[in-house]
Amino acid sequence: MTVLEVTNLKKGFGDTDVLKGVSFSLEQGQVMAIIGSSGSGKTTLLRCLNFLEKPDHGTISVGGKVIFDAADPATLSEREIRKKRLHFGLVFQNFNLFPQYTALQNVTLARELMAKEHGGESHEDILSAGRELLDQMGLADRANHYPHQLSGGQQQRVAIARALAMHPDILCFDEPTSALDPELTGEVL
Repeated sequence: MTVLEVTNLKKGFGDTDVLKGVSFSLEQGQVMAIIGSSGSGKTTLLRCLNFLEKPDHGTISVGGKVIFDAADPATLSEREIRKKRLHFGLVFQNFNLFPQYTALQNVTLARELMAKEHGGESHEDILSAGRELLDQMGLADRANHYPHQLSGGQQQRVAIARALAMHPDILCFDEPTSALDPELTGEVL
């Protein structure tokens, strides 16, 4: 089953074309690595998939359903974009943890916001799930630490737990293990 299909995705910034008609598809369970030199558009592609950047052209389908079509204004509303982000978990290269929140709060924030907006999960259930993810990352004893109190590798593992917290269909990594030693990389992945 095709989980993700990207067709003719284009993105430019001013006069610079960064993505020039990127197309690919991924089947359930497949892993894809994007390799290229600095500035080649790897991060831009991931940001487009997570709708942090709006592609100028092309389509993105998840599970056979078109969730973004640059030619269809109905897929471009801010409300629609927020829903579409739930399909993708993104682990940023530079962590992007909120410094004012503990590790546990960073992991549970999105689910807390969703519960407030749409109802559903209790605060206790969300915290329990967040603690479980931190435990899986080997950080159970760091749940109440702030990002500045964590090592680079620990911050990265919090970022991975945060991406997993929303149970995304597709998980995108932008060099997520660059600060981890080989032993921890094996444990996390």
